[in-house]
Amino acid sequence: MSNTENLIYEAIDRVHADESASTRRRFVGGAAATLGGMGLLGLANSPSAIAKANKKDPETILNAAASVEVLATIVNTVGFERVSLDAVTRANIEAAAYEELIHYKVLRSLGGRPATKKIWVPDAVFASSTGFLGGLVQGDQLFINAYLIGTTIFAEAGEAKFARVAAEFMGAEAVHRALAKQSLGQLGNDRAFMRYKFNDINDITRNLKMLGFGFAKEGASPGAFYDFDEVKNRTPKPSAVNTLTPS
Repeated sequence: MSNTENLIYEAIDRVHADESASTRRRFVGGAAATLGGMGLLGLANSPSAIAKANKKDPETILNAAASVEVLATIVNTVGFERVSLDAVTRANIEAAAYEELIHYKVLRSLGGRPATKKIWVPDAVFASSTGFLGGLVQGDQLFINAYLIGTTIFAEAGEAKFARVAAEFMGAEAVHRALAKQSLGQLGNDRAFMRYKFNDINDITRNLKMLGFGFAKEGASPGAFYDFDEVKNRTPKPSAVNTLTPS
């Protein structure tokens, strides 16, 4: 019996702890027959099957990540162009814009397809340096979480290469968050571990929409549409950025 089955049966046993031993055995036996008949025991023992059942298969993760990188490339590129920043922060945003574009290209090479390249960005994002950097902190935290989801799902599916690439991307997003916080006068390296709040990739896009962004649709906040294929042609390519391909 697998660990997963043991956990299922132990939970059933606890729920019916006030029943007699024979009654508890009957419940456990009935559960085994039901789960087996539905083919769910095999599902429970297969992480990749669980992932697919919950729409967390590798393809879904790659597509969602590509959509997020479309947004990130646009925000960093336009922010670099429009927002008044000190020289160090400006250089960091310039590098981040290029890195997000590289991430997008790698995801596309791995089969990722963005849901759209037309992104609604709230005007407030570019209205001030504080608003811009604060938005990056929020956005980069969501991107960190997205790649932690990817690392988990790819590992469960036995996709070691994809899991490692997702971890490498997550590291870059963590640096972006830290530098944005530092430019706000806050502690950048404020976490011993990156925060993993959501385990559903759809929660990432839902939260971005709550921040006013829109994917091919107008967002909840006043703003404008930006086309990735047009913006990417203006994305800077600073020579100091290195390690341009995943390991």
